[in-house]
Amino acid sequence: MKKFRKVLDGLTTSSPGGTMGSPSSGSAAGTPTAAPTPKEIDIQETLVSENFQMCKTVRHGFPCQPTALAFDPVQKILAIGSRTGGVRILGRPGVDCYCQHESGSAVLQLQFLINEGALVTACADDTLHLWNLRQRRPAVLHSLKFNRERITFCHLPFQSKWLYVGTERGNTHIVNIESFILSGYVIMWNKAIELSTKTHPGPVVHLSDCPKDEGKLLIGFESGMIVQWDLRGKKADFRICYDEAIHSAGWHHEGKQFMCSHSDGSLSMWNLRNTTKPFQVTFPHGKIQKDGRKESCKPILKVEYKTSRSSEPFVIFSGGLSYDKAGRRPTLTIMHGKAITVLEMDYPIVEFMALCETPYNNEVQEPYAVVVLLEKDLIVVDLTQSNYPVFENPYPMDIHESPVTCTAYFADCPPDIIPILYSIGAKHKKTGYSQKEWPIAGGTWTLGSNTYPEIIITGHADGSIKFWDASAITLQMLYKLKTSKAFEKPKPVEGRAADLVEEDPFAVQMVSWCPQSRIFCVVGISAHIILYRFSKYDANTQITSLEVRLQCESEDVISPSDNENNPCFSESGSHSPQTHHHHPASPGSRTPEGNKDTIPCLKVKERMVRVPPGYQAELVIQLLWVDGEPPQQITSLDINSAYGLLAFGNCNGLAVVDYLQKTILLCMSTLDLYGAADPYQRLTRSPRRNRQSTSGLTELSDNQQSIDMERSKSPTSVKGPGRKLSLPTDLKTDLDHVNGHCTSPTSQLCSAGKPRVPMGPEGPRLTRRGPGRPPFRKAQSAACMEISLPVSHTEVGYTSRRAMLQQFHGVTMYSHDEHHSTPPYSWTEKESRENSFSRSRSSSVSSIDRDTKEAITTLQFGESYGRKNDALPNPCLWVGTSLGVVLVIPMSIPTDHEERMEEPVTMGPSGTVLMLKGSVLRFGFLDCMGSLIQSPYEVWRDLNGPEDPDRVRKRKLVHFSPSSSQDSCGEGHLAVVCSERQAKVILMPSQSVLFVHNITESSFVLRADVVSVSNSVCLACFCANGHIMTLSLPSLRPLMDVNYLPLTDMRIARTFCFTNGGQALYLSSPTEIQRITYSQEMCDNLQEMLGELFTPIETPEAQNRGFLKGFFGGNSHNFDREELFGEAAAGKASRSLAQHIPGQAGMEGMKVAASGVVGDLARARIALDERGQRLGELEDRTALMMSSAEVFSKHAHELMLKCKDKKWYQF
Repeated sequence: MKKFRKVLDGLTTSSPGGTMGSPSSGSAAGTPTAAPTPKEIDIQETLVSENFQMCKTVRHGFPCQPTALAFDPVQKILAIGSRTGGVRILGRPGVDCYCQHESGSAVLQLQFLINEGALVTACADDTLHLWNLRQRRPAVLHSLKFNRERITFCHLPFQSKWLYVGTERGNTHIVNIESFILSGYVIMWNKAIELSTKTHPGPVVHLSDCPKDEGKLLIGFESGMIVQWDLRGKKADFRICYDEAIHSAGWHHEGKQFMCSHSDGSLSMWNLRNTTKPFQVTFPHGKIQKDGRKESCKPILKVEYKTSRSSEPFVIFSGGLSYDKAGRRPTLTIMHGKAITVLEMDYPIVEFMALCETPYNNEVQEPYAVVVLLEKDLIVVDLTQSNYPVFENPYPMDIHESPVTCTAYFADCPPDIIPILYSIGAKHKKTGYSQKEWPIAGGTWTLGSNTYPEIIITGHADGSIKFWDASAITLQMLYKLKTSKAFEKPKPVEGRAADLVEEDPFAVQMVSWCPQSRIFCVVGISAHIILYRFSKYDANTQITSLEVRLQCESEDVISPSDNENNPCFSESGSHSPQTHHHHPASPGSRTPEGNKDTIPCLKVKERMVRVPPGYQAELVIQLLWVDGEPPQQITSLDINSAYGLLAFGNCNGLAVVDYLQKTILLCMSTLDLYGAADPYQRLTRSPRRNRQSTSGLTELSDNQQSIDMERSKSPTSVKGPGRKLSLPTDLKTDLDHVNGHCTSPTSQLCSAGKPRVPMGPEGPRLTRRGPGRPPFRKAQSAACMEISLPVSHTEVGYTSRRAMLQQFHGVTMYSHDEHHSTPPYSWTEKESRENSFSRSRSSSVSSIDRDTKEAITTLQFGESYGRKNDALPNPCLWVGTSLGVVLVIPMSIPTDHEERMEEPVTMGPSGTVLMLKGSVLRFGFLDCMGSLIQSPYEVWRDLNGPEDPDRVRKRKLVHFSPSSSQDSCGEGHLAVVCSERQAKVILMPSQSVLFVHNITESSFVLRADVVSVSNSVCLACFCANGHIMTLSLPSLRPLMDVNYLPLTDMRIARTFCFTNGGQALYLSSPTEIQRITYSQEMCDNLQEMLGELFTPIETPEAQNRGFLKGFFGGNSHNFDREELFGEAAAGKASRSLAQHIPGQAGMEGMKVAASGVVGDLARARIALDERGQRLGELEDRTALMMSSAEVFSKHAHELMLKCKDKKWYQF
């Protein structure tokens, strides 16, 4: 609890410049300061540092770059290894666990200790790890690092504690799983091969024990040599030298024959009775040509040979197709008897594995399914049906179906929204799946006690939107929306123009969703906005199209003639809506110079269309080409269903649309929004037009570049085709375009067109585009963008990181750096130093740095005070810019339903200007009790529902007035404003800055949000240096600062988002979503929410082999590996060969890795203490009983002596 003294009345307010130079903002970084306090109120802040803790919760999606696969047939859980050292373990829906090797080395192979709750991983750094799966968070128990040999293959027999490890040198080592120590028993390659062999057999590619005799080990070498090693006799039973290289081998369950796959696309069958030659060689896909020769085939990379009681054996393999058929997709072939079925896959096959009924390799296998791990998908084929259907995958493995370009996260949604989205989405599900249950059904998972509705929305490069149910740390697809259906299909282009065809013109840049009203808004990369309404009924509708001319440039305001002819500019403070919307989209309209004009990038469907239930497009807003210049990308968006208004902005200015009346209310440049309250003196410039280029989600490619850009040289560079942006090693990344928001004031995120290249000898060349083409080459998804740390050197360099990013985004914006470096500005030297946070280490300001613009970076509708003398709150639009300027625009909205649909909404800039350091990122509003004020909204109503006389047709609005709960505190509310570097709490309407906190000096904030945590509110920030911070509200006290994730990838910047309940998410790889929490309460409940990987199950008993089979079938059951491989018989291995590393779970780290185990131990210790206490009490009672028994015995003896000589009649 803490009391804060707040200014409510009688305060003197200062100008914006004075505000920045006031003592409140002149404090040291990270030190909140308070204003004078003539009046006092009590705000009880309940949040403390103990309420926060960073923790990863769960990872969704397909494992990125998979490399290995394993399955436990008893526990029925699946493990997938990846190239980055990750391991995903999957069971029944809800059982999904992610583990990460600290080394980050690729996982080469996985081996389950079947029904033991443990997993062995072999990594590319030649280290074996043993994972304990008997806890909700698996941890490494042991590690064994090979120093002199490289691991190539591992094999662990069922119910054995000895792991066979094959190496690149051809040797086979044996590891004790319990102690993770090498045995002294080694099968050396020179002992395994023939003495007469003059060449090295190559690495070990296969190890397996004979089903008939566990004392026989089959070793396959890459060169084509196969050896069966007698483990007891320490000698080779037979050696096979085959002409073709071996890739894999598989046994018949009787142990009398085995099959090998080879590099020439053949399968060879071998009988142990005669190993001189294979008794069968087949080329499953090799046909005989006309000349009698077989056509050459691709290698068969893996084969599995599985038997069945009721039918012929299954031979399943990948590869083996003929080379002459170009363009053939990867295949999995299933040979069952004489039938050969070829299953074509969408992606290359990484690994596959047949799922069998029994874990014993000497029993009939009875395969019932095949798990196929592809590069970008996981499928399971049903082998019990002749047409081999696939099972419906219950995991969210298709997040990356189209690359993810943006994300949104909503916690504590209305409870009815998830069922209705699911019911509509279920109608469009695919059919043809196997009717059987998903076979990977291991583990246990129960719905947690404290769950609430959560929804994740992903936008994709193809224009699709996916709604996901994220409740209870699971993820399930609810509903899919295709935004491209609102537009006509782009016509194909041939010839030279085909090079300019955009691959992703509908890519989603940002989304805005009101769950209460179910209004949904999508911003696309082609400078378009689509507004959707939700309906449970299908309808015939015609999409309304609005076209906005928002191509204002700061040069235009210098020339009066330009100002008169530019329809984008209106008089400062003008309340009249613009009249230039509904432009005809005439592709032929041109300026005298031959450039395109008043043309949108896409063509909206003009005819009536039948739309299914769900989200139905109602309005499309498009920015137009102006004078041959493509529209610049939209950088900010907000929609309010109670007001019926939609606001958006870019680096040219701001536009507000009344979507109820389908009119444009406001279309103004950023300069005109200031009116007479402009805090900057703008530099006079020549009236030349600055050609611009598109960036944001777009890919770098070769187009025009300004001469100013070419003049600056630096080691840093921008790569083109590789889609990689190289930056200096201090990671000053200037990640300007993050989900469409300007997060850096020093570069231009919303520019249109492409980055320019230097003029060649043939002179300047202009890139012409068709009228229906957006100003970009290809949407670059958040999944694909990458920032690499090493500095690269190419021809063209830049003097500063700003210059580099300015080329990346095509045009520059204002930065405080220029303000301090240019004398005409009126700020004092002290103020200039205070606000100097230069991203460039350059000592001079180049011409391109002065060629600047100011972007609208964030917007927020809400009930507030537009002017200092306002007595009551009214609808306002808060506007934040890339210069750290905050403007408040009051609005007058008719309250009556009929008037609202007919009377115009009036609005105009009020001159209210506030200042912060860095681009403004986020607004939030609190009442004077410190509670969060929600934005007003309209209650959802279905406009397409059947006519019902009892149904209310009017709009039902819900308002949250700032003064509704302030009777005891007076009027007013608190505004929380967060920028890249600073956070402020401002008292409205007096506009007094109550608290200031300088969040960072060395980095900048990428994401910020006002969120609810533990029944209170705080400000959460994610910085470019990887720090996640929380600040109390309203005092802005630091509560948590964790160096969580260094920003090495633009993907994270684009997709990171906070939500209520102390949760956040980001795209950790192109195919995976990582959810995290910074709430201590959720960390405490996480163990309960996670699924159990291991469940106690009795191992199935081996079948009775019968007397004759047991007598004549070998002595496999008499094989004692401990006697053979133990230290007593085999001795110790060389210490230099491998190094044992104790894992976290075996040491103190066990407390961190498995907190549940600690609790169990504590409870066990308490129980032991109680038991000891009870035993002590029992001992005391026993002693008392013994003394009582002695007394009784004594008295009985005395009585016996007394009565011994008496006759019976004397009694």
